[in-house]
Order: sequence, then structure tokens, then C-alpha cells
Amino acid sequence: MTMNPAEAVALQRYGAELLERSIAYALVALQPVTPGALGRPTPCTGWDLGMLLAHFSDSLAALHEAVDGGTVGPPAAAGPPAADPAAGCRSAAARLVGAWTAADRQDRLITVGGCTLRAGVIAGTGAIEIAVHGWDVARALGERRAIPPSLAGRLLRLAPMLVTDATRDRLFAPEMALSEDAPAGDRLLAFLGRDPGLVLPGEGWPGGP
Repeated sequence: MTMNPAEAVALQRYGAELLERSIAYALVALQPVTPGALGRPTPCTGWDLGMLLAHFSDSLAALHEAVDGGTVGPPAAAGPPAADPAAGCRSAAARLVGAWTAADRQDRLITVGGCTLRAGVIAGTGAIEIAVHGWDVARALGERRAIPPSLAGRLLRLAPMLVTDATRDRLFAPEMALSEDAPAGDRLLAFLGRDPGLVLPGEGWPGGP
């Protein structure tokens, strides 16, 4: 799906708003995380919650670097695991909201890996990733916290424009089939390679999430 000029203008104007709404959703999902939960399985195959939060923190840092400096450099070398990565994610998310709110975003160009992109494209892509990782965190804790329908509907419209065959392998699993009459949040998750009805190991058993 290509982005027509009107959609490009809309994304440039509303990308930061969607980013802020996705962060608000993710912050609620992050709130109950404790260090004792870091070993729980997540919807991301092969990743426990601690690994997911480390990736989430890196994504938030890259988005902050983009809006603050106008460029995103190579990932920093991994350091030792944080004792409370959820607290780090919450702090990073709060700083990110402030940065995007304060910055002049309308016409800003941001360089990522040698490519120059509009700030709205970066913000829209970030909004999609943050929302789905917020859902991942909630599921790891045994919670079924749906992405708000109004937010999910707008992200679902953007997702095919921003998550393409060329970028999917680096970001998300292959799309899953789902009925067109399913809720927008479920269809967004399926497009991004998640099973909305996923049951993780241990759920429903004594001592499980």
C-alpha cells in the first residue's frame, strides 16, 4: 500500500499524537512489572520479559535520539542488565513524550541509517512499535489489556504503509490471518505477527500469571 499525499500530510501532523497515545497505553502495561516477573515468557518467541524490556528501552532511546538530535546512530553496545528495566522504560517513555511535545515536529527531517525521513513517519512507526510492545508486556503478566479501539484503528491504517516487506523482517513476525470483522486491536496485532488469542505457558495453572 502506498501513501498518497493527503495521508502523508496527515501522518506528519498526527504522528506525534499517536506516539503519545501509544506511550500512555504502554505506561499502564508497564506499571505492574516487578523484577520478579522478568523471567516470564512473552509473545515474542524466545524472549522473556527482561529481554523484551531491554529491547523496548533501546527503541525508546532511539526515538528520543531522533527527535532530540535529528539522527539515529548505530545501536550502543549492550551493557549489563538493569536491575529494574521496567522503571527504566517508564522513565524513558516519560522523557520521550516531553521531547516530542516540546520539539517543532511539523517539517523536521530525521536521518536513520543514511535515509532521511519526515518526523511524522518516525513518530508513526514508533507509535506502532510501542503499542504492540505494551500489549506484549501485558500478556507476559497474564493481563488481556486491549489496545484502545480508536488508537488501534488509526495505527491499523498506518501499519501497511510503514511496515512493508522490506522492513518487516527487522521489526515484526509474519502477518497472521484474521477475519476482517475482528476488532481493530486484534487485526493490528495479527498484522504485526501476534496471535490476539495467545495463551502463554503457565497461564491457567496454579502459580501461573
